Amino acid sequence: MGGVRPQGGSPIRSGLRKHPVLSIAVLVALLVCALLIVHGLFTPKARPPASAVVPVSTGLAKIGDINIYLDALGTVTPVYTVTVASRVTGELTGVYYKEGQMVKKNDLLATIDPRPYQALLLQAQGQLARDQALLKNARLDLVRYQNAFEQRAIPEQQLATQQATVEQDAGVVELDEGNLAAAQVNVDYTRIVSPIDGRVGLRTVDPGNIVPANGPTGLATVTQLQPITVIFDISEDELPQVTEQLSAGRTLSVAALDRSQQHKLADGTLITIDNQINPTTGTVRARATFANSRNELFPNQFVNARLLIKTLTKVDLVPAAAIQRNNDAAFVYVVQPGGTVQSRNVKVLATEGEFSAVTGVTPGEQLVTDGFDRLQSGSTIVVRQAQPAAAPTETPTTPPPAHE
Repeated sequence: MGGVRPQGGSPIRSGLRKHPVLSIAVLVALLVCALLIVHGLFTPKARPPASAVVPVSTGLAKIGDINIYLDALGTVTPVYTVTVASRVTGELTGVYYKEGQMVKKNDLLATIDPRPYQALLLQAQGQLARDQALLKNARLDLVRYQNAFEQRAIPEQQLATQQATVEQDAGVVELDEGNLAAAQVNVDYTRIVSPIDGRVGLRTVDPGNIVPANGPTGLATVTQLQPITVIFDISEDELPQVTEQLSAGRTLSVAALDRSQQHKLADGTLITIDNQINPTTGTVRARATFANSRNELFPNQFVNARLLIKTLTKVDLVPAAAIQRNNDAAFVYVVQPGGTVQSRNVKVLATEGEFSAVTGVTPGEQLVTDGFDRLQSGSTIVVRQAQPAAAPTETPTTPPPAHE
């Protein structure tokens, strides 16, 4: 028996036989795929472009001195501010100052009508004179009674009574003397004088008005301007540095700057610090004094106080622009001899203006100061040339005509 031969082939082959165009398309697609695979395997890959040279600016590390400052917002505060008020009631008869005038201590500012108080003074003088006469007469009688008592002409009781009369009259005289002194003080109070040196403010009462004794508003305000002080706050974290210097007996200088911190208004010295830290702000108040000889500072003016704590001498200084920071530390890019840069960690001690005091660099080393966004350790750099100063523009002159 012979084997059974299968009828027909696979469906795909049968389809290809029936459709020759389809078979040709399949063969072309397979050929294209094979060519792409071969091209991808044997074609050499393009090399990455060489790293570009980064143009940068540089600065040198050097040895020098740098100041450590403490900056704070301060308020100009006068040493003394006095509201001048009348000590007696009466009519304001005269004002002898101009608003804003500089006055000296005991300069006459105003007067109160003195006539009622002069009358009381006169009464006190008359009362005192009368009682002094009575005391004198009582003392004469006491001498006579003492002589009579020695001769047994009067009883001892009469002598004791006269002695008490003399003491009583002496007490009345002392009372009169006190009343006279009080009347004299009231007369003196009718002349209102400046209690301090300073500048007078605006007048609050005009002549002709009746002013009360010790009125709440007063007649004027006198503020001392020379010297004047500035009160500012010191953080409790920075307080130990200040107290250490004060305990050593050093005088700390303070500069008062304007709001923009661009112009110095005056130079002064630290007087003292407060005895308590404000628990709400974590700061302690400090007071500095200024001569204010040219009236640079004005009461209640806001200024920027800069306290010089100490000066670091012979330290390594680098341009502040060269210092970069990441999450771990501060670092700089040091230019290597081969025209590359190397990152190096540094420790910043202080910064003032355009320079910072650091550790970790060597004086004379060249440090990158810009172009950091394209830098990393090993990058190749080229140092930009400093731009020469622009020459002053000259007005062109017409050349003289040539001689023929």
